[in-house]
Amino acid sequence: MLIRIYHLVIKELLTSLRDYKMRLVLIVPPLLQLLILSFTVTQEVKNISIGIYNKDVGNEGYSLLQRFEHSSLVSDIVTISYQGEIMPLLDRQAVMCVIVVPADFSRRLHSNQTAEIQILLDGRRTNAALIVSGYAASIINSFIDNSVRKQTGIKIVVRNWFNVNLEPRKTTVPSLICVLAAVLGIIIAALSIAREREMGTFEQLLVLPLTPFEILIGKTISVVLLATCSVIMMMCVAVFILNIPFRGSFVLLILSIDLFLCSVVGVGLFISSLAKTQQQAILSVILVLPTSVMLSGFTTPVENMPIWMQQITIVNPVRWYLVIVKGVFMRGMGANEVVLNCIPLALLSVVTLSAAAFMFKRRIE
Repeated sequence: MLIRIYHLVIKELLTSLRDYKMRLVLIVPPLLQLLILSFTVTQEVKNISIGIYNKDVGNEGYSLLQRFEHSSLVSDIVTISYQGEIMPLLDRQAVMCVIVVPADFSRRLHSNQTAEIQILLDGRRTNAALIVSGYAASIINSFIDNSVRKQTGIKIVVRNWFNVNLEPRKTTVPSLICVLAAVLGIIIAALSIAREREMGTFEQLLVLPLTPFEILIGKTISVVLLATCSVIMMMCVAVFILNIPFRGSFVLLILSIDLFLCSVVGVGLFISSLAKTQQQAILSVILVLPTSVMLSGFTTPVENMPIWMQQITIVNPVRWYLVIVKGVFMRGMGANEVVLNCIPLALLSVVTLSAAAFMFKRRIE
């Protein structure tokens, strides 16, 4: 069986690479989209989750934090007991920012001295960090204006973790690699069987000593290999041309992207099994891809969506790989976290490929 699958994979690779249009699909659109969208994509922010580390026992510190708790844009307040909790909260994106009130905050206000407040932000979401920083500063300034001690100043110290200068490309380019990988995987897979039908070679494929399962495995492997090569090319452009810092493991990223591609290729093969022509396959892909991207957290943070819609995103493979690619690029995500996010991808791969195999076998019969 392995020998038969091997020969089928070689046949699929040669067929795809000999096609001039397919070579263009693999090289030109991903690079153009990566370069163009990296300068144009923006994000908005609302329903902010913030952490509060209040070391002050005075009334002023409590009054200031009450303003954050009653803010319309703040949906969740996480109370931090000790400094060691700050890093894990920002690391796993449980909060967008952390407000640190020093122990001498009230004392300095009472003595008419300048008090200092620290705002720690998650720089992986550049646009959101800028908005949250300005919003937090406006709350603090409002507190100063309405305080009985207006002559007292407060010094705000802002630090952005993972993206110190809040450069938009450092967070959007890794996300674009994930989205474009999904586009490539679904489109190539969706066209594979439909192209065979249009070219009249599908019947020749069926008379070969291959089972439907072996045909699906061979096509899956070939599409994953082609899409992986294109993704590696995009990564090289991101690192060496766009100067995006890469802090994680290249091996982990490649292994996880192969698993991610298996899940999206399953969707593409399912579409290809249903479609009789390449035009039908493309139209079906147009229905699936925008929805997957919108529900991934790429354009709109998942936490901004209604609860019922957040539950739907669980079955979206783009959502899970978006966490991996941004984590590996920007903060060097470790193997344990990568594996945890790969578990949903593995389950989705089994489901999508099984559905594609069932539909493919049913269409043959």
